[in-house]
Amino acid sequence: MSASIVDIAAIRAAEFPWTAHGDVFLNHASTGPLPRRAVDVLHEFTALRAQPWRISVETQFGTLAKARVGCARLIGAEPSEIALMVNTSYGLNLAARALPFEPGDVVVTSDREYPSNVYPWLELEVARGTTLRRIPCTGVLPDEEAILAALDGPRVRALVHSWVSFATGYRIDVARLGRACRERGIWFILDAIQGVGATPLDVRAVDVDIIACGGQKWLLSPWGSGFVWMRPDLVQSLRPVDVSWMSTRGSDDFSRLIDYDFTYRDDARRFEVITLPYQDFAGLNASLDLFFEVGLPDVYARVDALASRIVDWASCRKDVTLVTPAEPAHRAGVIAVAPRDPVGASERLTAAGVIHSLREGAIRLSPHFYNTEEEIDSALALVVGG
Repeated sequence: MSASIVDIAAIRAAEFPWTAHGDVFLNHASTGPLPRRAVDVLHEFTALRAQPWRISVETQFGTLAKARVGCARLIGAEPSEIALMVNTSYGLNLAARALPFEPGDVVVTSDREYPSNVYPWLELEVARGTTLRRIPCTGVLPDEEAILAALDGPRVRALVHSWVSFATGYRIDVARLGRACRERGIWFILDAIQGVGATPLDVRAVDVDIIACGGQKWLLSPWGSGFVWMRPDLVQSLRPVDVSWMSTRGSDDFSRLIDYDFTYRDDARRFEVITLPYQDFAGLNASLDLFFEVGLPDVYARVDALASRIVDWASCRKDVTLVTPAEPAHRAGVIAVAPRDPVGASERLTAAGVIHSLREGAIRLSPHFYNTEEEIDSALALVVGG
């Protein structure tokens, strides 16, 4: 299918037919819906799984190879730098456990981070005697100046942060923070699940060491799909913490598995824990094909336009507080607005079939490229009781 942002009606009819029934989905920061092509692929793969002798080695591992290519394309990376993971949390735990932290090292993050970006580092305190330092926010938003100042503290070894906040939609300045980390020899670990698929990220243009991202939100992909990207020189310098039977160099030859050549692969596949859910990555591939057919720039432009529509609306009202920064550089697709009665607003939206989230006292709206301006406007009217 050849599509662009002017073909939204065709995309909705072909891939999201439920949109014709009146439901309005503005909750991609939670769990994104699957396009019909992904559903079809999942059904086909599951039917094959019922008769596993029909599944070839090429089908299994070709599916994973294509997923690495697609995930790399999303962020301007090489497939060799991608390790497929089942969720963001696994990738963050990999970073916490594989990087050579020592007792007394300090890991910096912002307060009010998502729990999966905090708990692995609290466990690291117990396991290795490190310290997690949470930098207070300015109100509810990350304080980048304070974070930068904290990087100069004693024994700081890593900065770990969400690219886009799940609650406020705040997007950090990855380039600025990454540059500061690189100048100080500090690792920078990025939780990117709330940004990848909604706004561009080029790993060659920013100084990030490890990126973790699940596929179930903005990538409109199945649960159980995701990836980790590692800076190329880290790929070979770090050892896996969970060693799979396919982590080693000779494991592609199934006729010689008990030769036990304990030499890790040269690429990021050394960190993959096989067996992965092949059917979920087949679904991921189908969803990514849709993104690439529409065109990533058009996807990002469409998300930005719809998010800006919410921001502009909230900025002009006295009965709504815009929680998300209005500046385009500090937001992506997650927009949080706080009406005078958030619970009542959430109840109205739910009753009208507008799927959203109520987070930290604000209505969180997260539209994707296939949503329409009319859907946005109807949702905003409900937020204030119109």
